[in-house]
Amino acid sequence: MALIKTLAQLGLGAFLLSAGISHLESNRTEFLAQVPTWLPLDPDFVVIASGLVEITLGVLLITTALIFKKYRGVIGISTAVFFILIFPGNINQYVNQIDAFGLDTDTKRLIRLFFQPPLVIWALWCSNAFRLIKKFR
Repeated sequence: MALIKTLAQLGLGAFLLSAGISHLESNRTEFLAQVPTWLPLDPDFVVIASGLVEITLGVLLITTALIFKKYRGVIGISTAVFFILIFPGNINQYVNQIDAFGLDTDTKRLIRLFFQPPLVIWALWCSNAFRLIKKFR
């Protein structure tokens, strides 16, 4: 099971690293469409900042899966919190019927909303963060 969790953490890290880089390059316009209209920040700043956070989390997930294993739980919790914090962007895309990332119907945008909770669980599970959370209960 430890190997599966490590591979899952490496996969999530690679996914976030790739997504973060695409915030700064190829998918910048797509990510701009997800920034909530009510957020009192420059949308370009939000896209760049969230991309840098994703890159950082991706690198940290990969690093703690392989080297600094005692920090896996902390990074898993941080990643889960990040996924929760960016969820309003997905809601904004659905509510305002914004086409981005091939989500060009209300049905597709609605289905996308249900992918965020598994990402949160994935981050917590693969990093053994549930153990860390239990410790502080």
